[in-house]
Amino acid sequence: MRVELRVCRHCFEGEHENEHKTKITRDLVACAEIIEEHKHHLDLDDVHIRWVTEDEDDDGRPDAIPAVAATIQNEQIMVSDTQLITMGENGYMMVYPNPQDALKVLSGNIDELNKVTSGNVTPTLSPEGAEILTSGQTDVQEREDDDIDY
Repeated sequence: MRVELRVCRHCFEGEHENEHKTKITRDLVACAEIIEEHKHHLDLDDVHIRWVTEDEDDDGRPDAIPAVAATIQNEQIMVSDTQLITMGENGYMMVYPNPQDALKVLSGNIDELNKVTSGNVTPTLSPEGAEILTSGQTDVQEREDDDIDY
């Protein structure tokens, strides 16, 4: 199985001034980095973190897995700047354009790692990330300009 987390570098660095999304984005990256470091324990072929920027030379294309999730808003195609894509050995892909869903998937992998490794590899999550995982919260305060439109 292959995993690609596409994440907005500007959200990660807090440049969009959306503190909630910044914390969730950092939680996603923390989980993905641990999974990448221990991927051999989960029989993952590849874990890739793709940093998306709003720079002119970054068109937001995927790096490792050729799939992109999009929605239509105000008759415009909107591509989420943060999304998780997984691809199994059979070629089936799962796309998680919602950061909350992506965090749940990644934390499930962390749980599996904790079962097969000798130590605790759980990252310290923000209170916002922890609440998503414990309460099933699904709405994140995201701004429309955090998406890439084509």
